[in-house]
Amino acid sequence: MNNREFLSELSSGMGISIKDTQKMMNDFIEELACLLNESKDVTIYGFGTFELKKRKERIIVNPSSGKKMLVPPKLSLNFKISPKLKNQFTQE
Repeated sequence: MNNREFLSELSSGMGISIKDTQKMMNDFIEELACLLNESKDVTIYGFGTFELKKRKERIIVNPSSGKKMLVPPKLSLNFKISPKLKNQFTQE
């Protein structure tokens, strides 16, 4: 399912226009990004938890050349699915 199909399904289920649904999704994503930038985890009951994790710098080896390289530290976005949603997938 692509973005357009998802928005169409969501808008018909909510009974609002696709344009309003797109605005709602954009606002949600912006607010999620703001909260994550403030180092706050975001938990949506029945869906899951979004969190930023700091990855340490590390040394890797290029398998083709054998050359060692330093990978700088970075932030990574993690999502942990809620047990309620996970159970819906395992029961089907």
